[in-house]
Amino acid sequence: MNYLFELCKLLQVPQLGPHRIGKLLDSCELAEFCNYDREQLRHIGWSSKQIQRWFNPDISWIDSAFEWKSQSDEHHIISLFDEVYPFLLKQISTAPPLLFVKGDPACLSLPQIAMVGSRDYSHYGKYWSGYFADELVKRNLAVTSGLAIGIDGFCHKQTIDSGGITIAVLGNGLSNIYPSRHKRLADEIVTHGGALVSEFFPKQPPIAENFPRRNRIISGLSLGTLVVEATVNSGSLITAKYALEQNREVFALPNSIQNPFSAGCHKLIKDGAVLVESIDDILSSLSYRQDIQTNQFQQANLFPTEHENQAVVSTKKFAKIETELTACQQSLMKHITLTPINVDDLAKVTQLSTENILIELLNLELQGCIRQVTGGYVRN
Repeated sequence: MNYLFELCKLLQVPQLGPHRIGKLLDSCELAEFCNYDREQLRHIGWSSKQIQRWFNPDISWIDSAFEWKSQSDEHHIISLFDEVYPFLLKQISTAPPLLFVKGDPACLSLPQIAMVGSRDYSHYGKYWSGYFADELVKRNLAVTSGLAIGIDGFCHKQTIDSGGITIAVLGNGLSNIYPSRHKRLADEIVTHGGALVSEFFPKQPPIAENFPRRNRIISGLSLGTLVVEATVNSGSLITAKYALEQNREVFALPNSIQNPFSAGCHKLIKDGAVLVESIDDILSSLSYRQDIQTNQFQQANLFPTEHENQAVVSTKKFAKIETELTACQQSLMKHITLTPINVDDLAKVTQLSTENILIELLNLELQGCIRQVTGGYVRN
């Protein structure tokens, strides 16, 4: 069973993000969990509000997802329990319980490299994004990006023009393509064997906080992430940060120090990213080898086979879901209460950089520890 209906119900439960859902699926079999009564749910730490929502879901919200799926043979909803769910993405701690896919779901499991960069770009960035996308296609690697205006769009387009497969991860539901100017590009991605992917229900709009969330999927699908051109405030650095947390490679393209779009890449290189001058710099860093006869890449044993279904293996029953926080996250949580606190104030009291705070706040939101409200962040 793929448990689509049950997972749609879980996604409606408040303060239960992908991280906590993953821990729940580790602690017990979903089939068994679905038979829990209210007392058993209280035993694993659920609040009255969560229990109420589980037993009284918004069915119209679920129906809209299945209606979208039925509209086309190209529309798919895949769960963590499906064989087609991409293996690499399943390994991250915040793996989406459900993926909405338009196109070929099988392409999500192809060996792929994420290519990301700023919305604002230079001629240098546009040229090299096209160059490296073409080189990756020649090596039978798919290219993954975020369908954004700028570097992302150039990478998708060049991959298609070079005859390759490209995957676009969206920060909104697939019923409407955002940005709208890339509707034609989105159609081309699907037509040429790629896919559009989202963790958001089909009609969910493109709101600001969705886009950093989708970045973890871009890096999670990929063997490594190449940042072509980025400012220090670019969302591309969030993708790179996730790649590092997911134990994936990060590559960065150097540029002139006079170019305002080079600062992000140079920061990554200073922090240990692989400086990329040619496609060989990427290939030599990957746990892949090229078969001379077939010209195909074959995956090395990146993860032990026995852990392949780690996200859904039962370990212990009725385990209380506990959030494991890093030292940085613990420092932030000391200052996040039921009274809203903004990012600037958190920076003052924790002495952490704004960039790191924004990334860790997003991680805490995904884990269900905090939520964003008017005036800042509060505990759940």
